[in-house]
Amino acid sequence: MADSEVVPAARTWIRHDPDPRTRDELTALCARADTEPLALSELRSRMSGPLRFGTAGLRGAVGAGESRMNVAVVTRATAGLAAYLRELVGPGARVVVGCDARHGSAEFADAACGVLAAAGVRVLALPRGLPTPVTAFAVRACDADAGIMITASHNPPADNGYKVYLGGRAVTGDDARGVQIVAPADTAIAAHIDACVPADQVPLAVPDPADALSGAGDDYIEHIASYRTRADSSSVRVVLTAMHGVGGDTARQVLGRARVDDVRVVAEQIDPDPEFPTVPFPNPEEPGALDLSLRLAESTEADVVIALDPDADRCAVAIPVRGGRWRQLSGDELGAVLGEQAAGDDSRAGDTLACSIVSSRLLAGIAEHHGLRFRASLTGFKWIARTPGLRFGYEEAIGYCTDPGAVRDKDGIGTMMRVITLIESLREQGKTIEDLLDDLARRHGLHATAPLSFRVEDTTLIAAAMDRLRTTRPESLAGAAVTEWRDLSAPNPDLPPTEGLLISTDAGDRVIVRPSGTEPKLKCYLEVILPCTGDIVPREQAQARLATITAEMTQHLGLAG
Repeated sequence: MADSEVVPAARTWIRHDPDPRTRDELTALCARADTEPLALSELRSRMSGPLRFGTAGLRGAVGAGESRMNVAVVTRATAGLAAYLRELVGPGARVVVGCDARHGSAEFADAACGVLAAAGVRVLALPRGLPTPVTAFAVRACDADAGIMITASHNPPADNGYKVYLGGRAVTGDDARGVQIVAPADTAIAAHIDACVPADQVPLAVPDPADALSGAGDDYIEHIASYRTRADSSSVRVVLTAMHGVGGDTARQVLGRARVDDVRVVAEQIDPDPEFPTVPFPNPEEPGALDLSLRLAESTEADVVIALDPDADRCAVAIPVRGGRWRQLSGDELGAVLGEQAAGDDSRAGDTLACSIVSSRLLAGIAEHHGLRFRASLTGFKWIARTPGLRFGYEEAIGYCTDPGAVRDKDGIGTMMRVITLIESLREQGKTIEDLLDDLARRHGLHATAPLSFRVEDTTLIAAAMDRLRTTRPESLAGAAVTEWRDLSAPNPDLPPTEGLLISTDAGDRVIVRPSGTEPKLKCYLEVILPCTGDIVPREQAQARLATITAEMTQHLGLAG
């Protein structure tokens, strides 16, 4: 859009924005745009095209304009979803609506409920400020045709998002019920959004209060607490942080119901705060995010640290290890021990363990050892969770689906309870999670993984790095010959095409390189597999090999880490 067109386009948007706050915000920018270059640049950014609806729904910075998350954008998105549901299932669709406590979440949820009600949809509204897994649970428990969750998960404070699940009459088969949308649903909903009238012309109505799901949170709490079947009080001492998100209260109620009574919370992070004041990024994986938790764990001699991300769909875990240290488990390590737990529990339905293609290959070995099926999927729970016959699924980015029958998505609070029951069962055998990791390494070989990420200001650098890697392929990694080079964007009988490259060596190393789907990052997933000699688990050797491959891949990609 030319500079001369930006202000007129913004003024047109302002005329149709139903929210007076964002109208005033954009009006002020327009008034300054003629004389202030920075204001014009900001206005150009906000009017750089509609915020596109995709397989993650919507996600972006909160603010005024067509390229931001605001009431007008949410109104049109919901009108498009309602039109899609009318076309797909006819009148009387049922939609669960939930939200977290980020900036704008309550207002966006109110707007969505009003649009749905006017469109003849039964609005199953959850109480405000509940975790994402409660919404996913409610879609299945209520046999709803769809679910909307207002959240940006672990994104920075400025962001918010709009996630969509389908269920009920909108899908075929239980494996897809209550799972995030994928193609072609995303493109069909986007087409309805594009055809929608301006936001101020979308009808609104008040939902029937009788349809509100006031008790869904309690039902979820009761179900997750039931993972612990023992009647006695747990001896596990837990340190819990909610990372300033909405998981703290629900998690504590689950723990109390399950008789896990010895819980120490990180007071500075336990209550919702959309500014996330104690962490640069509200992501438990980020360096330093668990510092307060680990300090509390050391001072209280805790058995485990549980860190939920802001919408509580992801969970990080730290444990005390030999030598008196604390160590945060990698996403793959936690996926391995939870996979082993699930594989050995015949009371769980499903015969398949699944993980994303970028996650460790160890889960495949665990499945084979227990006589179960294994399936690798594309990255994201919209793919993992729809695996047929799923018993357990995970992705290395600390997302775990431990109970597909109830929550067909990643669930940080459910993961918390599975970890606590695992600690208890291992304790009865005189073992710890560290011991279990060693046992798995001796049985399957040590699978050691490491991330390598490049955050960029200019996203064209990501495409350039991918092109560079395609045209100048490494012949070896850490002294091992490259034996496989796979372009994941090419047709494949096992996976849908996706932007990414897979490199394998004759030593069993594997590297997958792909652009992030939600952030301006290029991400590399490194894995080495080393045999164990006797009881020795060669962790230092594995870390040294990963460090060598990290340095070599950084050079091949030509980006600064």
